[in-house]
Amino acid sequence: MLKLPPLSLYIHIPWCVQKCPYCDFNSHTLKGEVPHQEYVQHLLNDLDADLIHIGSREVQTIFIGGGTPSLLSAESMADLLYGVKARIAVNPNAEITMEANPGTVEAERFAGFQRAGINRISIGVQSFGNDKLIRLGRIHDADEAKNAARLAKELGLRSFNLDLMHGLPDQSLSQALSDLQQAIALSPPHLSWYQLTIEPNTQFGSRPPKLPDDDMLWDIFSEGDKLLTAAGYQQYETSAYCKPGFQCEHNLNYWRFGDYLGIGCGAHGKISFEDDRIMRTVKTKHPKGFMEGRYLHQQNFVDNDDRPFEFFMNRFRLLEAFPRQDFSDYTGLTEETIRHQIDEALALDYISETETHWQITPHGKLFLNSLLELFL
Repeated sequence: MLKLPPLSLYIHIPWCVQKCPYCDFNSHTLKGEVPHQEYVQHLLNDLDADLIHIGSREVQTIFIGGGTPSLLSAESMADLLYGVKARIAVNPNAEITMEANPGTVEAERFAGFQRAGINRISIGVQSFGNDKLIRLGRIHDADEAKNAARLAKELGLRSFNLDLMHGLPDQSLSQALSDLQQAIALSPPHLSWYQLTIEPNTQFGSRPPKLPDDDMLWDIFSEGDKLLTAAGYQQYETSAYCKPGFQCEHNLNYWRFGDYLGIGCGAHGKISFEDDRIMRTVKTKHPKGFMEGRYLHQQNFVDNDDRPFEFFMNRFRLLEAFPRQDFSDYTGLTEETIRHQIDEALALDYISETETHWQITPHGKLFLNSLLELFL
């Protein structure tokens, strides 16, 4: 029998003003006006169809991603969150995050989102270099990014995050560190700092730009990590830093192999059942099909053979020690099924082990892919 982990809710808003050349997320260039109320109703209909899977379980966190969720009006956001809470139990202290593009927000709209129930905003800054922003296809400039961060801070939200990228086309060490220094000066409680990767089926995938070499990428990461640590930020996940106590609770639930409903275009979900089933869902990607009422694209159950990799792929992204018992509780498998792989990881100094816990080592963090390959 599986132990049911905490439950989250992910909501996808699929539209952007324009598609960024590096983006492989399910986002669609906006043509005309956002169908605010119509899309909200389809989201709630999609949620209605999923409720059969969760019984009386309570949602602990909500994350509204995209696309650009801040294109949705504050009134529609309020209707959405009201509709969610009318259908499913939501923890009164739930973290409720919305992603926002600095080019699509201003003071009154931020305040409106807060009144709608948003208590955490994740701002897609990416860089403070205007030349880099143009190269990345972003519609905002550095001043707009800084203004959005100040607005988020002034609102007194529960928290806010700045998304920042490094390893950008032709980026030097000094440019990457300058981005970090400018972000730190804005005092965000949380910083997502991740390396640009070239993905297939993107503009950059078709016409790859010149990126920093491996030596430069290592210098950027190692010097940036020192800068963040000196400023009081703690790395708790591969690409996430925060001030003490300000981890993203929604993402923590992902990495701890928690459950989540996913509603909206292309949203993914994972639901555990006490009878040992683990179900994954994918919703219809294109807005046209989704708004014709064809919500569910794919549903499958996770085989026992795949569960170790899926569990550790998530868990070892976090730097924290975690209970060994979690593996059995949340996969339904005994530790003996992966004992050989654990012993190999210990021998390679990828992980450490105590009587009760496992933890990735600093060496293992550098060889995360090799560590995960042990469980394939």
